[in-house]
Amino acid sequence: MLRSVFGEFLSKGVHSNGGNKSMHCLYMMTNTVHTGQSHCSPRSFFGVEDYLDDDNSRPYTYQKEKKSKNPQKHISFKQRTIAFMEPFTLDVFISKRFVQASLTHRVTCKQVAVSGTNSKDIKAALKSRCDIPACLAVGRILADRAREADVYTASYTPRARDKFEGKVRAVVQSLIDNGIDVKVYLD
Repeated sequence: MLRSVFGEFLSKGVHSNGGNKSMHCLYMMTNTVHTGQSHCSPRSFFGVEDYLDDDNSRPYTYQKEKKSKNPQKHISFKQRTIAFMEPFTLDVFISKRFVQASLTHRVTCKQVAVSGTNSKDIKAALKSRCDIPACLAVGRILADRAREADVYTASYTPRARDKFEGKVRAVVQSLIDNGIDVKVYLD
């Protein structure tokens, strides 16, 4: 409908007056209608700068690369060599139903010794699979298996949600009492 009205206006305007004024007016209106942009208003309220990142090289839709707060940060010798100086880590997992502990080699990511209350040899001997005596039994059996694999030291860092108390402490203390030197790193 709009096109037919403009078509009639264009045909009448062009043939009657020579069409300079009507053609110019018609061009402005059709340009405004079809592109959806107004000729008087700017493209953006804040200008083009709000669409680009800090160095004005990429549009804002791309993720900015993460820049280090201190790019000349020095990594200490201990941080570089701890995986080789203390190669074995202790991992303790305690759920509502069972307790499991393992010693893992940091560099090769292989488990050297594993013990848990779900295994057949421990399951039959325990009254409960998740109490303190079960944790002590898991620590004792893990220490025996670690000595068989010639592992005498390990390091333990509690997970973010774990506290070094109760059942976790019982497993680590049982390992220490049975001859495995465990270094505990608390934050």
